[in-house]
Amino acid sequence: MQSITRDANQPLNAQIINDGLGKQDAVDLGNGIYMSKDVSNLYLVTTPAGSVLINTGIIYSAAENKRRFDAVTDKPIRKIVFTQSHEDHIGGWPTFNAAGVETIGQANLPFVRTQYRDLGKAMGARSRRLWSRDQKQELTERPEPVLTTTFHDAHTFELGGRRFELYSVPGGETVDSLVVWLPREKIVFTGNMTGPLFGHVPNLYTVRGERYRYVQWYIDSVQRVIDLNPEVLITGHGEPVRGAANIRASLTKMRDATQYLRDETFKGMNAGKSLWELMETIKLPPELVIPQGHGKVPWIVRAIWEEHLGWFRYESSTELYSVPPQSVLPDLIALAGGDAAALDLAAKYFGDNAPLKALHIAEAIAPASPYYHRALEIQLYAQRLILDTAGRENFSEVRWLESEIRRLEAALAGDN
Repeated sequence: MQSITRDANQPLNAQIINDGLGKQDAVDLGNGIYMSKDVSNLYLVTTPAGSVLINTGIIYSAAENKRRFDAVTDKPIRKIVFTQSHEDHIGGWPTFNAAGVETIGQANLPFVRTQYRDLGKAMGARSRRLWSRDQKQELTERPEPVLTTTFHDAHTFELGGRRFELYSVPGGETVDSLVVWLPREKIVFTGNMTGPLFGHVPNLYTVRGERYRYVQWYIDSVQRVIDLNPEVLITGHGEPVRGAANIRASLTKMRDATQYLRDETFKGMNAGKSLWELMETIKLPPELVIPQGHGKVPWIVRAIWEEHLGWFRYESSTELYSVPPQSVLPDLIALAGGDAAALDLAAKYFGDNAPLKALHIAEAIAPASPYYHRALEIQLYAQRLILDTAGRENFSEVRWLESEIRRLEAALAGDN
């Protein structure tokens, strides 16, 4: 399985941003293929008749990425292929696009881009909550890519003696995901089909805010790549994975782990078990344990549940209406003896190693309460304990908890 060396306290893409794109050369991967390292990498596949560019990087790296590839070959780019529609894959398109260049994407790409544009403000605010400390540059307005060729399931073309086969893999990070297969060289470009960290569990829902990724589509997409039997697998991040046996073993374990979680979640739903029980109890068996740097097993369980049974859990009629549990918590706290007594109970939960229960109570204290400062202190302590207990494997979880810790620290500093 491929290993990626990185600071365990930082997500892969944030580390690239912090380091800066920098003046460095494109990396020669062999077979006339070159990689430019970016937030998400882009690849130039050269031929005697011109090049195929796979992804275009993020907008503010475009000039440097172009400089790198211009140093590789003076032959023009003939085709641009997008493996998915995220900004770090398509942002540099205006810089690389020119007259006569064919831009190819899966047919769902315009649909997904419409969602991102229309929800840009909401999704951007959520992303900044997680990543603002890392990003040195904000995305700027740029023309949307104009696709000249689209396809639904498969598309092939030849250029300069190379054959390119494109296959839809909607189980990736977006429903417009595709892989690029070079059958003669047995090289596959998977983009972020399996997430930014190869060999990890999938991220069927990302906490920054996204549509659910369908679990069966993910399993089928991984199988589609397995069936190609590649000898080199090139992802959106990190170094190429080499060796047919190594690739097959890694993909098979990712597929089987996801299938196991799907089957166990279905089994629990059919047995009438609650979502919370399944999130707590379903674990991967030892032979299928793989890292959880981007996705996380309980989140996968919840995503599978809500993909198939929806948000109504059949636990209470109140789920169907607009009055949340928080609306009655102050009354319950008053009946229980008031804010001070409630916070005493929250503090006792720390002794029971139950920081999440302590957090539930502390978050119910209203800002107008004379005990609000203490409530913030308990929230802060709980968030720190949760982070320490969770470890630092999953970078979205870490970033969220760190952002909450910073928010609470700032609130307490302003309250003094």
